[in-house]
Amino acid sequence: MAGKNLTLEEIATLSGVSRSTVSRVINNRPNVKDEVRERVQKIIEEVGYRPHGAARRLAGDRSYTLSIIIPYDVQAIFSEPFFPAVLTGITQTAEQNDYYVMLSMVERSREEDFYRRVVRGQMPDGVIVLSAKADNKIVPRLIEDEIPFVVIGRHLYIPDISYADVDNIGGARTAVRHLLERGRKKIATITGPNSMVAGVDRREGYLSALDEAGIEIRPELIVQGDFTRESGYFSMQQLLSCQPDAVFAASDLMALGAMSAIRTANLRIPDDVAVVGFDDAPVAAYTDPPLTTMKQPSKELGATAVDVLLRLITEGQEKPLSTILPAELVIRSSSG
Repeated sequence: MAGKNLTLEEIATLSGVSRSTVSRVINNRPNVKDEVRERVQKIIEEVGYRPHGAARRLAGDRSYTLSIIIPYDVQAIFSEPFFPAVLTGITQTAEQNDYYVMLSMVERSREEDFYRRVVRGQMPDGVIVLSAKADNKIVPRLIEDEIPFVVIGRHLYIPDISYADVDNIGGARTAVRHLLERGRKKIATITGPNSMVAGVDRREGYLSALDEAGIEIRPELIVQGDFTRESGYFSMQQLLSCQPDAVFAASDLMALGAMSAIRTANLRIPDDVAVVGFDDAPVAAYTDPPLTTMKQPSKELGATAVDVLLRLITEGQEKPLSTILPAELVIRSSSG
């Protein structure tokens, strides 16, 4: 079998240990018995298992590359202003630290194949995953292989991982409080998808603000969108049958769609329906009327993710690291 490009699973079978144990040996991690470590290393040497990433790690060297993975539909990436800003922060901070960045946009159906070919094959020093959905397959693999990684956006179901995020709950709460302070009583919301933490958290912030104000939660005033302009338009059409006097949209793109639906219904913004978004996308200042929104520090979020990841790479942190950045209310004419 010498010279064969074996997988970690095959090395584990030959060594009589688990795949995660092989990963710990290759990455020179603790919590491996000396005799087990020696047995695995012996098998690696006997079969000539030397993928370049593993060889670097056994030698203590680095590639000075970071893999940036966006497990998202490609069309959404190019239409959503959040991603370019985050990527700017990532690339600038990586360059300042002499790291190269490899960007990959991965459809959900190809996550397993991508991970096997790219992440395991090229073995970057660390990985940043942007906006991982609840059923994302890459994050569990990174945990299993003990590869340093950071998720941008807290994961819904895996709490003990390193992440950088915006205070989505607090930001949404501030947005709805602002509408309440403007005298709005019947506030609707267009949420993000329940499979993404930003959607869940911004919905929670909306509910929290109404609860604090003693306002009854009305399910008919809550409609789920998908962060696109189109979903904002059709969701607002549905909400208008309930005659809300304000709407909080969980993204600026959905807010733009909602504003179009309001105008199509011959209603005035903000006189009949006030609108608040989330993101402070570049277009928000130039809508008619200009959009009140929660500014999230997208560029700083990308920079923070790199800073956290480099700490994991250089210091070998055993406990996950997390950072939450605040969102800022930007008041414009759409909220009155």
